[in-house]
Amino acid sequence: MKKRSAWVFVIVIVLISVFGAFFVYPNNKVLPQLASWSPWRLGLDLVGGTHLVYKIDFSKVPDASRSDTANGLRDVIERRVNMFGVKEPQVTVGQSGADYLLNVDLAGISDVNQAINEIGQTPYLDFRLEVQNGTSTQFIPTGLTGQYLQSAKIDFDQTTGAPRVDLSFNSDGATMFEKLTGDNIGKRIAIFVDNNLLSDPVVQDKISGGNAIITSPSFTIDSAKQLASNLSAGALPAPISLIDQQTVGASLGKDSLDKSILAGVIGMILVMLFMIIYYRSFGIYASVALIIYTILSLSIFKLFVTMSLAGIAGFLLSIGMAVDANVLIFERTKEELRRGLSRTVAIKEGFKRAWPSIRDSNVSTIITTLILYNLTSSFVKGLALTLLLGVLVSMFTAITVTRNLMTVFVKDKTQ
Repeated sequence: MKKRSAWVFVIVIVLISVFGAFFVYPNNKVLPQLASWSPWRLGLDLVGGTHLVYKIDFSKVPDASRSDTANGLRDVIERRVNMFGVKEPQVTVGQSGADYLLNVDLAGISDVNQAINEIGQTPYLDFRLEVQNGTSTQFIPTGLTGQYLQSAKIDFDQTTGAPRVDLSFNSDGATMFEKLTGDNIGKRIAIFVDNNLLSDPVVQDKISGGNAIITSPSFTIDSAKQLASNLSAGALPAPISLIDQQTVGASLGKDSLDKSILAGVIGMILVMLFMIIYYRSFGIYASVALIIYTILSLSIFKLFVTMSLAGIAGFLLSIGMAVDANVLIFERTKEELRRGLSRTVAIKEGFKRAWPSIRDSNVSTIITTLILYNLTSSFVKGLALTLLLGVLVSMFTAITVTRNLMTVFVKDKTQ
């Protein structure tokens, strides 16, 4: 790489790091607007908030569909909470004995009633076949529920002017609705919301296209609009009931956050001291790259990650790993120097020979973090995500940044 290009790169990365430092530090006096542009998002264990536990009613859900229904339920709750401005809710599905539970963590909300309102009275919509059994009427579940709903909006009957709710199903729901109406022409299909019968129209013909209409004598404009809004936000694929609620204080989280920051600073200083003492001038370049790594990583975390204690642990772990590549490069470079090569040539060979080991070790770490992120709970996911991002950034700083710094400042002794 030409020295001029290396100079340009170093200047650009230093400027980016300076702006990044002002961006990640929340109380800077120089560029406060930059720091407040995208505030830190902290998890429930750091800022406190509300923990809610809902019981999922799977009584009408086939065993084979429970996993998909639980995942759909989780996605609906996350989408609904996000609509009310609660960013990055932690929603997980667990099991306690025979009961399936939905755990909802809302960071920054200390009012339990407010938290419950954030979840809202999201309705459970389902279609049932009406069957007369003598003098009694039975309603048989059809399997077509709000899980397959794509949208809902308020409209008005062209004849009576009464408000109604127009439904639109996704492709799977449209297929189910078409078959349901086609198989039951002349029969009544009842529409229930939260187990309350709203209407039971007679099927006149097979209905294609995935559209249905909800009407009710009790509908007002406001109630129809509210139902349409709640259904659009996410009709639940299975009913849920609140069984536990608690407020989580932030005092323990603040103490843990302060200790984690102190541990990170001490760990970073110790790593830098070791690199400088052991590798001399080479260690200085690695230390500069480590500082840049820290700023870039924290900038990415602030933009895209909700930080929890587990996430901070992943970041602290990545600090020590960030100089692994430099250690391999410098040891290879020392071997080349002992062979009598000049400093610039030895550095070039050191990077070249160390790259396969750096690549393999980081790829194995990336694979591990991806497995952890996709197959574990939210707390382990936080650690896996920050560690994954940290490894990716460290490959850039330990290799590209360090190489350009050494290209700019290292010269052969004979020159």
